[in-house]
Amino acid sequence: MIYINQVFQYVTDSTRIRVIDIEEPHVYIVNIDTSSAMPRRELYSNLITEMNQGELLEINDPYAKVISESDLTEVQIRKREEDWETIQKYCVPNMQDLLYKRGRENKIREIVRDSNLGKTKVKKLLTRYWQRGMTKNAMLPDYSNSGGKGRTKVLTNAKVGRPRKININNEYQTGINITDEVKVQIEHVINKYYRKKNNYSLRDVYNFMLRDFYSDRYKENGELKYRIWEATRIPSYHQFYYWFKKLEDPKKDIQFRKSTKEYELKHRPILSDSKSETNGPGTRFQIDATIADIYLVSSLDVNKVIGRPVIYAVLDVYSRIITGLYVGLEGPSWIGAMMALDNMVADKVEFCMQYGINITPEQWPTHHLPEIIIADRGEFEGYSVENLINNLNIKIENTTAYRGDLKGIVERKFRTLNGKVKQKAPGAIQKEYRERGDQDYRLNATLNLKEFTSLVITMVLHHNQKIIDKYPIEKEMVADGLVPTPINLWNWGIQNRKGRLRTVDRNILRLNVLPRGKATISRAGIKFKNLLYGSRQAIEEQWYLKLKNRSLEIVYDPRHIEKVYIPHDDGIDFETCILLEPSQQYKGDFLEEIVFQQQLRNELEEMDRTNQIQLTVNTNAALEEIIKKAAKNKKQSFNQPTSKKAKIAAIRENKDVEKQLNREAEKFDLSPNKVSEAADVIDFVTKEKIDETPPKKSDSRLMEKLKKKRDEEFGKDK
Repeated sequence: MIYINQVFQYVTDSTRIRVIDIEEPHVYIVNIDTSSAMPRRELYSNLITEMNQGELLEINDPYAKVISESDLTEVQIRKREEDWETIQKYCVPNMQDLLYKRGRENKIREIVRDSNLGKTKVKKLLTRYWQRGMTKNAMLPDYSNSGGKGRTKVLTNAKVGRPRKININNEYQTGINITDEVKVQIEHVINKYYRKKNNYSLRDVYNFMLRDFYSDRYKENGELKYRIWEATRIPSYHQFYYWFKKLEDPKKDIQFRKSTKEYELKHRPILSDSKSETNGPGTRFQIDATIADIYLVSSLDVNKVIGRPVIYAVLDVYSRIITGLYVGLEGPSWIGAMMALDNMVADKVEFCMQYGINITPEQWPTHHLPEIIIADRGEFEGYSVENLINNLNIKIENTTAYRGDLKGIVERKFRTLNGKVKQKAPGAIQKEYRERGDQDYRLNATLNLKEFTSLVITMVLHHNQKIIDKYPIEKEMVADGLVPTPINLWNWGIQNRKGRLRTVDRNILRLNVLPRGKATISRAGIKFKNLLYGSRQAIEEQWYLKLKNRSLEIVYDPRHIEKVYIPHDDGIDFETCILLEPSQQYKGDFLEEIVFQQQLRNELEEMDRTNQIQLTVNTNAALEEIIKKAAKNKKQSFNQPTSKKAKIAAIRENKDVEKQLNREAEKFDLSPNKVSEAADVIDFVTKEKIDETPPKKSDSRLMEKLKKKRDEEFGKDK
């Protein structure tokens, strides 16, 4: 039900309204927070719907307060009486006309004419009358806490619950009871403020509730401010907290304040375990990576720090034994995961021997393929994963983002390894953030990568023989007197549970986990990443001549680009391709380096592309200018032939003449300005110098041809 003088607040924008009249099916309301408010009409049913949907909340009347006459000044009383008389004489009789928007302005002009008041004054009196409860005290000038008759929200019943603490005047404050209306308000502020990413505290949310529902709003210097009501008219924080705990929904609170992923990761109930999803060794392997909390030094110079290594581990869910391990600088990436998978099927005796650790096969007996691998989405999404699925019949289960708890066993093992490293190894990270004055732990780095790998292998061997706390041991294990260590669980599970572990040739696994790409065949060779390769099969089958298959799929290792491999026979064999002579310069480079060099070349060419265009444009312009000048000279020539035949006649003789001219211009004279050092020839009779300079010879044959040609064209007598 809705009553006249009820006050409501909209959830979306905190707008507060008062019901001033009801005429079915309409309700007349007015905004109580604006400086000038005129009534507007709303459907009664719309307000009921908004209340039921929680969009409109009933709140305490901010002007519902008993005012003692003795507290008022004579000026306030006089102005109240004058304004009240104006309302009763001119406005109340015309109230029905004032409620309707149509005709309201005309009626206000009539009131202005009859009362001799200004239009602004009349509107101000009407606004105060409607906003503050339509009582006489509503007309008190500049009094924000007036109220009056009507349905008020101040409870008259005795205060229930524990008495409040003594106030300043040594009197108990009664406070208010928590009614259904107040409960709705508490639930509203919890949803609006507490269940948000802002992570407001409960005290902040309580303050927001007082601001929104238990305060007076006013403007000071144009700025909206709030005046919280006295303590007897507001719920206490203890009341708010009590009802918050009753309305609390921990799952919803965490999901809204943090995220659903964090709830699933850290707060969801743990009602099962990983082992329940397996029925023996090899059913499920978990793989994950972590960056070790230690800094290493270079194997070439112990005084150079190389950073933190990456540890990849593959762990059997049923027995908790570690089946694969990689410690290096690759990753977290597919390359690092690939190395761990390769180690998964490797002979662990040979693997440990590479690091100076001698073991027996019984100490680390794993070299098998699982049925299912549980991994992160990052590394295990791509073509290589499809090869594991299709060729090796391994199912991949990728966890969702930020759900490391789905690989809880291997995640827990990483925490244990890092904890041991921090206790023992120099150069380990002792705390996440160093404070000023703390020693730089990086300066203590001592181990190189090989030594750290030996350390990790030693800890893995210890883990494989260590009793697992809280392992869900089976009755049959107890009957057999089994001590729950990873190796014992592995061996017992093979004998008594599934025992269908599979093995595979290591090269076949590598062929299926290495990245794949497309290569093209041309007369120059098999081209991949702009590198040229050749193979015996390609030569024997004349791929470079037939060019039937323009492209083929190859397998490559980006760390060893000297060779690529062509898989065949359904992935159980391969053809090796090696770099050809034109690409031998990249023999020792990684693929990343080659791609970077190619990108750098393209960038350099692109940077100079504008200059190349400018050069081409200028060259074309110069060519056109030369041709233009030649055409102009030809046009201005006086010796133009009279016919087309004359133009091409005697081409050979013309060429000989031009050649003779070019020879004269092109001849070499190594000392053109040097004086001759030859001795002078003297005539002994006359005692004079004899000129020995030989007369200049002419090319008689050529000159004869020229004379002959001239005589033919112009006549002998001319």
